[in-house]
Amino acid sequence: MVCELAITRQPFGKLPDGREADLFRLSNNIMVVEITNYGGTITSIKTPDRRGRLDDVVLGYKTLEDYVRNPRYLGCLVGRHANRLARGRFSLNGTEYQLATNNGPNHLHGGVKGFDQKSWTAAVVAGNRDELQFNYTSKDGEEGYPGDLKVTVNYSLSNTNELLIDYFATTNRDTIVNLTNHSYFNLAGSGDILAHELALNADAFTPVTELLIPKGQLRGVENTPFDFRASTPIGARISVADEQLMFTGGYDHNFVLNDWNRELRWCGTVKDPSSGRVLEVSTTAPGLQFYSGNFLDGSLIGREGKPYEKHAGLCLETQHFPDAPNHANFPSTILRPGEEYRHSTVFQFSVE
Repeated sequence: MVCELAITRQPFGKLPDGREADLFRLSNNIMVVEITNYGGTITSIKTPDRRGRLDDVVLGYKTLEDYVRNPRYLGCLVGRHANRLARGRFSLNGTEYQLATNNGPNHLHGGVKGFDQKSWTAAVVAGNRDELQFNYTSKDGEEGYPGDLKVTVNYSLSNTNELLIDYFATTNRDTIVNLTNHSYFNLAGSGDILAHELALNADAFTPVTELLIPKGQLRGVENTPFDFRASTPIGARISVADEQLMFTGGYDHNFVLNDWNRELRWCGTVKDPSSGRVLEVSTTAPGLQFYSGNFLDGSLIGREGKPYEKHAGLCLETQHFPDAPNHANFPSTILRPGEEYRHSTVFQFSVE
């Protein structure tokens, strides 16, 4: 059966500054993805289970006002620099830059008002597979970053249930950039993700301090709770008395993906035994932040009017390593004029 691919657009509400936000629907015969240009946010992904029942497999809010009121990175684009930067500082060409600090003493996910809280210009680009394209220009000095950064992010849905995200950026001045998507997945559609089974293409991870900043070393996963080289239930070792797990209340760590060569390759698979849903992730990035929803505490009320409790969702953030500008042994996130930042990720859904 050939799936009919379609992208439609409808109003999603008004932002506090009066600008309107839109909600885009990407669909085929099997699944539906909804994305708003506010924050480039994936608000909904509905996929079938093994019985054909559709459920929403990402956490999200019902209204635009909820996204504005509780900017907690549900489904959004993250930038300019995803994850944490120690003390909000980095040096480039002999100059030290001080960024906004919004996570204790550290800089997190782009700062006080990162890309997750920006209104992106949206367009549908026709092609062999139509793409939803978002554009945003981050001006020199925004959140403390140098240079004007022009960012384009394309979303598309294939007839084999692949959600593709392609990131591009250029700059007029040396800067740093690390973009990702921050969707929280729950393949069961409700409850927690502790019974989900995870496999990662990673022999090592980057251990962190108590402030969740990488120590700068790569640590092998063998004989640790971080060994997901074989598919393992997420809850199997999450309560082990391991210093790294105690720092974070679960998993919130960057995994060093094997055989990085900037080409698209498989990096992880999540399965939900109860529904049969499977999510396979491929990326061109060198790292993947696996976050088990440790800081969800019931204060966020989801689209169904139910609170999101601890471990209600998991994130698989394809990325460069956290705090990369402050560790010479990590892959560089520096972008210079004349270069183009490129990063692709594919989320493919299926059942078994």
